[in-house]
Amino acid sequence: MRGVRVEEKLRLVFENLAGRHLIDQPQLDTCSNAARVRLDAHHNSPTEFQLESRGEAQPVELGWTPADGTLKRSYLNADDAKRDGAYAIALAAVEELENMVGVARCETKTGADYYVMPVGSDPESYLEEAYRLEVSGSDSGETDVRYRLKQKRQQAKEGKSSLPAFAAVVGFRAKLILLEPAA
Repeated sequence: MRGVRVEEKLRLVFENLAGRHLIDQPQLDTCSNAARVRLDAHHNSPTEFQLESRGEAQPVELGWTPADGTLKRSYLNADDAKRDGAYAIALAAVEELENMVGVARCETKTGADYYVMPVGSDPESYLEEAYRLEVSGSDSGETDVRYRLKQKRQQAKEGKSSLPAFAAVVGFRAKLILLEPAA
């Protein structure tokens, strides 16, 4: 199930990604759990974020199951939680906006984190047909989130891969999701 329209507002679904993305369920659940913890640090569920891509902006609703004490203690490392949580939200965003799903983790030096492909593609052909997705998460303000996108786009361009790429930055505190072609 992709995003759901809620009163003219898109609902971005980042929990239970394994039912839609072709990546190991425990890995995706870890990312979704990290997103829940980082979102709980700043907001109550549901909350509205701004999703921007290719010069267009739209409000999206993010709703999540609030994290319990065990989950919060499991993700006390805020840097790791921002990174992993951003993966979940970025994968949901690329699914909604580009009709692509995650099919593999990228190798080091590729300038990206995940390979994504159009829904229905053969995931075994990812080295020839996939796009790379470089992701970052931030608890900073809007200006820093936008600057981070420039850095991530450059990182993807400099990666040792000829595959096209997207860069995404999730501003947990700023309530901003940016997704742009990078290379």
